[in-house]
Amino acid sequence: MILAGDIGGTKTNLALYDWKTERVEPAREESYASADYASLEDILEEFLNPAPEPSDKKDDEAQDAPAEQEPPILDAACFGIAGPVIENTSKTTNLPWVVDGAALSKRFTIPHVRLLNDLEATAYGMLVLRPDEADVLNAGTPPKTKGAMALIAAGTGLGEAMLFWDGKTYKPMPSEGGHSSFAPTSDLEIDLLRYLRTQYTHVSYERVLSGMGLHAIYEFLRDTKKNEPTWLAEKIKVGDPAAIIAEAGLKKQAEIAIQALDLFATIYGAEAGNLALKAMALDAVYVGGGIAPRLLAKLKDGMFMKAFADKGRYKKLLAGIPVRVITNPKAALLGAASIAAQLRKGSA
Repeated sequence: MILAGDIGGTKTNLALYDWKTERVEPAREESYASADYASLEDILEEFLNPAPEPSDKKDDEAQDAPAEQEPPILDAACFGIAGPVIENTSKTTNLPWVVDGAALSKRFTIPHVRLLNDLEATAYGMLVLRPDEADVLNAGTPPKTKGAMALIAAGTGLGEAMLFWDGKTYKPMPSEGGHSSFAPTSDLEIDLLRYLRTQYTHVSYERVLSGMGLHAIYEFLRDTKKNEPTWLAEKIKVGDPAAIIAEAGLKKQAEIAIQALDLFATIYGAEAGNLALKAMALDAVYVGGGIAPRLLAKLKDGMFMKAFADKGRYKKLLAGIPVRVITNPKAALLGAASIAAQLRKGSA
């Protein structure tokens, strides 16, 4: 049995697989609110040693009940972590955790434990996706000779990764490109940068391309355009701001929310195009993370791809790149599982 995990700032997904060579469905899977736990170890303890369910049986019947389930024997584990991984250790970006692969191996008696950057894990997951688990934004015309792909994913934060063809398969390369400096491409975006610089000494792409980023864009428009309806302000106070703004924008219920989604989609497309140029990702660019599937209708309206290809003399080159949105929310978990399966048979 192998263990796979997708460790994010909002939630931690864990799954057990009997994965040997080909992709299989998980034998057991659970999701946890990351902020409710002091460490990954605490979540693993709960997942691997679940408390028995309370029984309504009488004492004499309870004696005949099966014994408490033994924790699974694990051959390997792999975890995608939202943060940089250095020497199999990661200090998570949006959680106060330090995750150490060697320590996890010792504590839970797992022979092989590997940590991956979360986008690296998602990139591995891309390689085992089924055709119906991605939606096309741009069909493109990829070259006949394989070269490179790229992945960008906005969620709690913003992640980026590149994949190069080694002659047999694509090999993901992790990055922390989401923390590179935000580069405005219009007067409105320049004003957005000025607004954010009053709050942060360094304004990264993650500050605008993430759940908190959509809220920050909305606040910028609210404070500069003065067009926030009272009903929307009240909803945002008591709910998830990004989800509420997205819903109002998609349903065209408020002009400020529509404008926020327009700006978000434009910046998202522009940075995806930047990544495509840096990686020369002519084979494909994938858009992952939790936000893209929810905003799929917005990403398909043309603004994302217009900004993606708007690179002057390289417009034609970028217009030929296939762009797809990953619609399977468990791509990072699948990627971690695929690496754990390779560790199990000694090929990773």
